[in-house]
Amino acid sequence: MAGTPYLCRDCIGTGEASVVPDRCPSCGSPRIFAHPELFDLQIAHIDCDAFYASVEKRDDPTLVDKPLIIGGGQRGVVSTCCYIARQSGVRSAMPMFQAKRLCPDAVVIKPNMAKYVAVSRQIRERMDALTPLVEPLSIDEAFLDLSGTRALHKAPPAVVLARFARGIETDVGVTVSIGLSHNKFLAKVASDLDKPRGLAVIGTAETVAFLAEKPISLIFGVGKVFAETLRKDGLTTIGQLQEMAPEDLMRRYGEVGARLARLARGEDHRAISSDREMKTVSCETTFFKDHIDFEELSTELLSLCERLSERLKAKGIVGDTVTLKLKSAGFRLRTRARQLVVPTQLAGVLYEHGRSLLAREIDGTAFRLIGIGVSGIEEAAGVDPTDLLEPAIARRAAAERAIDKVRGRFGREAVVRGKLYRAKPAPETEDETQEGERR
Repeated sequence: MAGTPYLCRDCIGTGEASVVPDRCPSCGSPRIFAHPELFDLQIAHIDCDAFYASVEKRDDPTLVDKPLIIGGGQRGVVSTCCYIARQSGVRSAMPMFQAKRLCPDAVVIKPNMAKYVAVSRQIRERMDALTPLVEPLSIDEAFLDLSGTRALHKAPPAVVLARFARGIETDVGVTVSIGLSHNKFLAKVASDLDKPRGLAVIGTAETVAFLAEKPISLIFGVGKVFAETLRKDGLTTIGQLQEMAPEDLMRRYGEVGARLARLARGEDHRAISSDREMKTVSCETTFFKDHIDFEELSTELLSLCERLSERLKAKGIVGDTVTLKLKSAGFRLRTRARQLVVPTQLAGVLYEHGRSLLAREIDGTAFRLIGIGVSGIEEAAGVDPTDLLEPAIARRAAAERAIDKVRGRFGREAVVRGKLYRAKPAPETEDETQEGERR
């Protein structure tokens, strides 16, 4: 009977044993990882550990044992923080005054995006050396598909990834956590199981049992509001979803119910794509005066989201990926994207996700341009699937469409959102729209 495969994450030694040793037989390290499917799985999610903070601690060793917050001043928000600060309750996108109240001893550093981007590129180059199928999600995380690379690297994906993690820590000076599984959903779940410097595996055979005991909020796209709706319906664990027929979930929650049924069973057929062509619809504004304040930028963003939503509705299309575009006073371009659980055309949904992406970029930089776009375009089929998430969102969608009707009859200024009520100077260029294929 074959033993269980194991891997030492320090010396990258491998073996099989009926009883996995507590320490590596070769180097004595306790960082032994064992799993029956360790050398069979090929889809990975790599996530840098507290990336901005890790880079700063790398460059200033006096910060290593201190709580560190990366953020944009007293009126700004937390971009990220180290694990020591997280123990005090500090979280990304938290207002800075609240973070300082929770962790008064924290060292606060304004983000240095140029430095972080340079480090990110170093890591990306090493990812590209492993496989051509690298799908970045942000500056500090990506999916990798290592199918068919065993002959090239003369090692299974788990070993290749362990070498990668060790090399990043040794040569770049930051750490990563790796999730390995048989699809993207589970790989991303796995990467959060053993942070920092983690390696976690979710195998095919254990998928259903592993998910059964987990809360429904583990499924991407299930936020606090929808989770509360499900709780009121008596559903709190993924195992309860597994016990329900997919048809019943669809009757209750529409298209989202179908997604819940698939993901509850660990079924995710999304492919990892490094360079897919996407039709993009976007709006952007260039300011007369550079903006640095989050509230000013988010107000402009809301106006753009309304205009973008109008175009999507007029064309009868929705998009599944929201992209924020920023250009600094020095003409440096930043783009940040987020894939949605269901496609949308609603201004409120576009703004919610765009604002969340914007919060991470407030670092003292003055911006001369802001834009918002959607890609992954498809026909709306008569209804925005987001309506089906839960009653509160359905009400918001109905209210938004009622506003659309009033504006269609009496003009855009007939109904103005409170955040946009105060008149502002006209931007230098506004409502620039791009539609077509891009890489």
